[in-house]
Amino acid sequence: MFPAQTGYDRAITIFSPEGKLYQVDYAEKAVKRAPSAIGIKTPEGIVLLAEKQIDKLMEPESIEKIFVIDDHIGAVMCGLYGDARALITRAREEAQSNKLTFGEPISTLLLTKRLCDYIQLYTQTGGVRPFGVMLIIGGIDNKLELYITHPSGAFYGYKAVAVGERSDSIRDYLEKTYKGNMSLPEAVELGVRCLKTDKKEELQPEAIEMGIVSKRSKRFVKLSLSEVEEILTYAEKKKIKELASLLKRIEERETKH
Repeated sequence: MFPAQTGYDRAITIFSPEGKLYQVDYAEKAVKRAPSAIGIKTPEGIVLLAEKQIDKLMEPESIEKIFVIDDHIGAVMCGLYGDARALITRAREEAQSNKLTFGEPISTLLLTKRLCDYIQLYTQTGGVRPFGVMLIIGGIDNKLELYITHPSGAFYGYKAVAVGERSDSIRDYLEKTYKGNMSLPEAVELGVRCLKTDKKEELQPEAIEMGIVSKRSKRFVKLSLSEVEEILTYAEKKKIKELASLLKRIEERETKH
């Protein structure tokens, strides 16, 4: 028997006797230690949510965890922020290149495939390391699609998913409460409830980011701080009608654009 990890965690290109790439495992652990991110898909749209770790002296808006990749695609990151920025830049370049080359927006699936091809290169090239981040990518083209990327270069499609430090408890909660026919406002309210899982303190708007893409507007929009604050207020009191009215105003605003 070989001693576990002896020498095999020093190089990304060497498999251990157990068939593992330890640097990929370590990248996944970096994600596991980060504040949680959530994605929920419904027939009406997709909502992405993220927690931010801030302190009293920090400017909350200096931390960005939800990104617009293209008009119809957005992403939420979980893990190392610098790695996330590099991947988001790459994703935006892929989206722009596809539009310039073929004259049409890139599909969510194709964008995810190309991005994961790029991520995979960092698991078999000497002198580099895997990206210590996972992205939840949501978008709409012919249909609504929700994917998650992995540091290994793999990707998976989901109806609802959570990653980060509280992902296990949030996923358990999603498995019990998620319904495939729920409305977008109901999904937003569910996402807020997920963020409160295992938390004793109240959610602070400045420590939460949200983004939605609706079937109606076909545009991904990152919500403002005031809109997040309003959503948290409605979700806390389970005012689904008020949530629906707010989301409708946002959709109408984006449709006009």
